[in-house]
Amino acid sequence: MSGADALAERTVLAVHPGAELFGSDRMFLESVIGLAERGRVLVALPDEGPLADRIRAAGVTVVTVPMLVLRKALLRPRGWFTLVRDSLRNIRSARRLIAEHAPAAVYVSTVTLPLWAPLARLRGVRAVTHVHEAESTASAVIRRVLYSPLLTADRIVVNSEFSRLTLLQSYAALAGRTHVVLNGVPGPSAPTSLRTDTPDPLRLLFVGRLSPRKGPQVAIAALGLLTEAGTNATLDVLGTAFTGYEWFERDLRAQTDRLGLGDRVRFLGFESDVWPRLDAADILLVPSVVDEPFGNTAVEGVLAERPVIASDTSGLREAAGGYESTSLVAPDDPRALADAVAAFHEQWPAMAAATRRSAAQADERHHTSRYRSRVAELVAAAGGQTTPRAAGGRALRSGTDRLKGQTR
Repeated sequence: MSGADALAERTVLAVHPGAELFGSDRMFLESVIGLAERGRVLVALPDEGPLADRIRAAGVTVVTVPMLVLRKALLRPRGWFTLVRDSLRNIRSARRLIAEHAPAAVYVSTVTLPLWAPLARLRGVRAVTHVHEAESTASAVIRRVLYSPLLTADRIVVNSEFSRLTLLQSYAALAGRTHVVLNGVPGPSAPTSLRTDTPDPLRLLFVGRLSPRKGPQVAIAALGLLTEAGTNATLDVLGTAFTGYEWFERDLRAQTDRLGLGDRVRFLGFESDVWPRLDAADILLVPSVVDEPFGNTAVEGVLAERPVIASDTSGLREAAGGYESTSLVAPDDPRALADAVAAFHEQWPAMAAATRRSAAQADERHHTSRYRSRVAELVAAAGGQTTPRAAGGRALRSGTDRLKGQTR
């Protein structure tokens, strides 16, 4: 039976660690749509949310089950009880779903779900893990632990060359089964063209998680520098903090007040539809201070025909590099960010035509149909193979042993 036939006749079980609509959540939605175009899909999430609503709207069944989702807090002693409890619950829910639906393959989204691929292997089911992370700043030991469940995956999808290289630094033997699939990023149906008159005020936009690594604090500091230099500019901050990071949003608001920017910065919270905010903006800022595996937000800005200024680091180079309407700057450097904004502002009349050309280029590079098709092909290739079910841990050991010298 071919991989495509396997997907058509049997269910693919797709699992994801959350139900929001940030970067990896949106990519999971696109993957599910691509898989559903080939056959039956069952999606498992740990809770309800806007992602679940979008998946159901696409005609795919969603169930919520207990899952172990790796967070840094669980690796500290006070989190060990939750780690063990969630692991046991995850084992029970995964075994039940796999036994009940006998899927052709299990598609695991992100490395923060460490148990699904090994449990699929134990049940004789092929697994495909989609890696959206690139923990290049973590220690070598932490990276090896984080990536170790991939040893039991039959296919590994990564979202950038940077993510692939980061993974292979820990497990070089995984090279033969690792495939780069650039994120598919849907653009707006009808983007509003950039205004040709030099904007006054200049409207800046930040979109993303409110976390130190995403750099909203750098955007606010850059706005302060622009204001000091006499540029009339504002900043909209679109996003919310992870649970437990509420303190950081309070710090951002305190920073805003300290710099006297209370009338220039708006905290908008989370909105699933980013296009109206991009339409209303003049420049999108993507000021991450650490390595990013990719940069969906940057691509969205290009597709919306907006100039984009992003940190010159890791996967952001792959996402935002090579366009006329983008600029890459040193990370964690408010002065560099402010200078790039000022440079775009000074050459504004030329930006409108540049943003249109860049949007067309980004649409060709990141069209969702290409992404959906490629992910579905890789899952089908895995699902069309057969894996003998082995008792106990022998399946895991044999899967690891086959990594030596074998390329799938």
